[in-house]
Amino acid sequence: MAASRYRRFLRLCEEWPVEDTKQRRDLGAFVRQRVAQAFREGENTPISDPEACDQMYESLVRIHTNFYKNKYPRLKDTTFTGVTLEDCRTILATDILKQMGDTKKGTWKRLREKFSAKKPEEDSK
Repeated sequence: MAASRYRRFLRLCEEWPVEDTKQRRDLGAFVRQRVAQAFREGENTPISDPEACDQMYESLVRIHTNFYKNKYPRLKDTTFTGVTLEDCRTILATDILKQMGDTKKGTWKRLREKFSAKKPEEDSK
C-alpha cells in the first residue's frame, strides 16, 4: 500500500506547478520537499498512520484542483480594494518584495551600506 501512496504523491508533485516568481515561498516546491522528506525510502517507506496520509493527499488534491474556488465561485475577480489577481501576483513576486524591503530602510542605513566596506550583517553583531 505504501507504494501506491508514494506514486500518488509523486503524480501530484508532477502536476503541481512551480512559480519561479516566488523563490523560497512557493507552495509547489514546499510540497515536493515535504514529500521527499516523508518518503525517504521511496516505495519502501513504512507509513505509521495511513489514514492521516490519505487525508493529507486528499487535502492537497483539493487545493491543487481549486475545489473550493469552483464550489464557491466569486461574483467578481477583484478584492474589496479593487486589486485584480494579476496585480496580486505581481506584488507578491520575490523581486518586488525585495525592492519594497530596500525602500523601507532608512536613509542613514542605506548610506552606511553603500559606503561601508563591511557587509551590513557584520555591523549588527
